[in-house]
Amino acid sequence: MSVKSRRSLLLVSGALLAAAAVVVPVVVGTASADPASANQPRIVGGNQASLSDHPYAVYLTDASGNQFCGAVIVSSTAVATAAHCAKAVDRKDVRVVAGREDKRTDEGQVLGVSKVWISKGYSEPTQGGDIAVLTVRGQLDYRPAKLPESADARLYSEGTKATVLGWGRVADGGARSDYLRSAQVPVVSDTECRTDYDVYDPRSMVCAGYADGGIDACQGDSGGPLVVGDTLIGIVSFGDGCGKAGKPGVYTRVSAYVDDIQAQAKPRIF
Repeated sequence: MSVKSRRSLLLVSGALLAAAAVVVPVVVGTASADPASANQPRIVGGNQASLSDHPYAVYLTDASGNQFCGAVIVSSTAVATAAHCAKAVDRKDVRVVAGREDKRTDEGQVLGVSKVWISKGYSEPTQGGDIAVLTVRGQLDYRPAKLPESADARLYSEGTKATVLGWGRVADGGARSDYLRSAQVPVVSDTECRTDYDVYDPRSMVCAGYADGGIDACQGDSGGPLVVGDTLIGIVSFGDGCGKAGKPGVYTRVSAYVDDIQAQAKPRIF
């Protein structure tokens, strides 16, 4: 069994190709150009969502406009995403697309990236620290997600209903969505997630999903937000396939990185 990042996309000869690199036994899919993070996530079993409800949801493209990951606005000048997404494409080629619910339109903003911060010590999704902050060139015109209080364990309690958002595939290996989708998934206890994934670390990760599967993030959703209300509690990281029974999605635990996110997201004064 292999675990894959939920981006699972590689740029090869200018073409965006699906990747299936093996990461570590018993790890879930994550999206990345890293051979080490081949897990892939997308919204499976969800519904069409509206940016009027989730204005902080954005996605990342390469310079040619190919969407490869999700992200979330955390300030007027920054978005958070997965570290494996930040490492997948050269900074100069990354574009942040905000305010565009349907990828087939030209609505919203397309901003370049001036700076990339990646969590110290990050190596691959299954080892934790799968979070990055991208500083954009210009100003984002949309409301950011709220960050959790680092000590607020309530948001991470078993059974808490959270919403995952993204433009990724609607089935494992299936077609990518043209529009924003969302799905509601319950937070899974640390004990259960440790049983499902040997690599699970409750200090930097959180799981969400149903025991019977069927609803999950998937390829192309990596880096996207997991929210409770408008509070960001997770970043799509990795999983074992998409929507498999007994294999919930694994997310970066945002509460562990609040101080870092705030420091990087603070608008710079010149």
